[in-house]
Amino acid sequence: MIPSLFLLILLAGTGLPPFREDIVSYAIVQDDGTLITGGHQHLELYGIYIPLNDRTCRTFIIPPRCGPRAVLMLDFKIDGHFVHCQRLGAEEDGTISAVCKVNGDDVAAWMLKQGWAVALPDAPFEYQVWEKIARKHDRGIWGMEVE
Repeated sequence: MIPSLFLLILLAGTGLPPFREDIVSYAIVQDDGTLITGGHQHLELYGIYIPLNDRTCRTFIIPPRCGPRAVLMLDFKIDGHFVHCQRLGAEEDGTISAVCKVNGDDVAAWMLKQGWAVALPDAPFEYQVWEKIARKHDRGIWGMEVE
């Protein structure tokens, strides 16, 4: 009994829910940068905002996929892979906020490192740093001309 109580106290101090539901599934990237899993769960990547400007098409696939460049990059990262997501919370509309990994890589961190996302104010410190490095090196959205 004491080890379980200790674990609950330890987890309560982290600010995260003590029991997070893992979601392991294929995922389909939506045009707004959210994911729909095989269980029909609607997920948003925790800690980042994906800009929805600068639409383009990937014509080398059939049928062609069109959307914002950042969303197409997310689709490229996830395409054909299962995602392993840890649920962190839920919005009022039922959208689940989660940290998702593909082949062990944090997808939100990858998006930031490539310059295709913006770290939100409450994001982990590492996310803030990766965004600044991408900006410094003109990666992704930071390398495009603004009209």
